[in-house]
Amino acid sequence: MPEERLPFADRADAGRRLARAIEKEDFADPLVMALPRGGVPVAFEVAAILGAPLELLLVRKIGAPGHEEFGLGALVDGEEPLRVLNAEAMRLVRPSEAYLEEETARQRLELTRRRALYLGDRPRISPKGRNVIIVDDGIATGGTATAAVRAMRQAGAAKLMLAVPVAPPNAIASLRSEVDRIVCLASPASFHAVSIYYDDFSQTTDDEVIALMKRANGEDTGSEAGSGTMSPDGHA
Repeated sequence: MPEERLPFADRADAGRRLARAIEKEDFADPLVMALPRGGVPVAFEVAAILGAPLELLLVRKIGAPGHEEFGLGALVDGEEPLRVLNAEAMRLVRPSEAYLEEETARQRLELTRRRALYLGDRPRISPKGRNVIIVDDGIATGGTATAAVRAMRQAGAAKLMLAVPVAPPNAIASLRSEVDRIVCLASPASFHAVSIYYDDFSQTTDDEVIALMKRANGEDTGSEAGSGTMSPDGHA
């Protein structure tokens, strides 16, 4: 796939370009799963253009004792939440089992809180037996994406596609064996932070996530959160 012109204007622009690339793939009747918060504006455009349902795939980092920004692994929301630990990080930090259980329980509560905040009591869309497209606004290390992919496998997805606007080559290489298909618009050899490949990489807010999910589910078509008012073909 030829690499896209960089930078992307914003997440909505990246989502529209990503959707055009996905349309060229043979991936019928997909369910689009967005990684909040930044992945939601991207996935919203993908789902709208493909005419696919949109669901959230909530992931919480399990941080190291005293250094929460250093990830030991991740907990992924689902009917049965899945904990995925990074073997190398675990060897370096050697956290106690008590700490892991306590931190996992804390993040489980946060997943429950965020799902209620973003989706209220709307029933979860099951990935079981579905062709699932996991969408984020970019990949840095691949840890979150790996956890998300494995959770969808465990949940019974028929086929898995990982779709992102930008990611480093080593992350893409490590993820190829985890999924059936990868769509990545740009993979610069001298990769830096995801943010530098966007003109506008302002933080996606909780309110924007809520508004976009309502629009995706036909609950609020008047909101202009994210990419603006949609035209009938799904483009802004």
